[in-house]
Formats: sequence, structure tokens, C-alpha cells
Amino acid sequence: MQTAVLIEKLFAGAVVLVCVALLLRQFIGARRRLRLDAVLARLWHRVSDRVLKVWRWPAARRRAQREAEAAIRRARGDRTHWRDGNVIRPKSFGKDRKLH
Repeated sequence: MQTAVLIEKLFAGAVVLVCVALLLRQFIGARRRLRLDAVLARLWHRVSDRVLKVWRWPAARRRAQREAEAAIRRARGDRTHWRDGNVIRPKSFGKDRKLH
């Protein structure tokens, strides 16, 4: 029950702070208001970008893990071929055969 009261008081305090900030914004000059709006817009974009990066981080990490495992599998994978420059040939062609 106490946490609900605490959350309610924090929300009310945040609303009061926003209202006071908007009221003070009305009393500053137009030039300062434009500068303040630009600073707040940059701050908003930075914060929202960070939040999105943190939100998407686990999915990106899982995707990178899958891609790394696929690359390792491909590197270890098919050993029946070997590369001779740009040409890929089966290993059976690389063996010396006795013709007599």
C-alpha cells in the first residue's frame, strides 16, 4: 500500500514540475525560448535513442550470436572441397594417383 502512495506522490510531483517549467517558459523571451526548445529537442532525441538501443539490445545480441554460430559452422563445415585461388575443387582431385 505504501508503494502505491509513493508512486502517486512521485507522479504528482512530476506533474507539478512540468507545469512550473511550462509556466516559466512563457515568461522568457522569444530568442531564449527558441534556444531552450532546441536544447530540449536535442536532449529528447538523445534520451529516446538510448532507450531504443537498450530496448533492442537483447534482440541484436541474439542475432549476432546466431550469425557468429552460422559463420563458425560454415568455416568448420563442408571439408570435401578445398580452395585453389578462386577455384573450389573436391579434395579427391588433390590426391596423387598412381597411373601404373
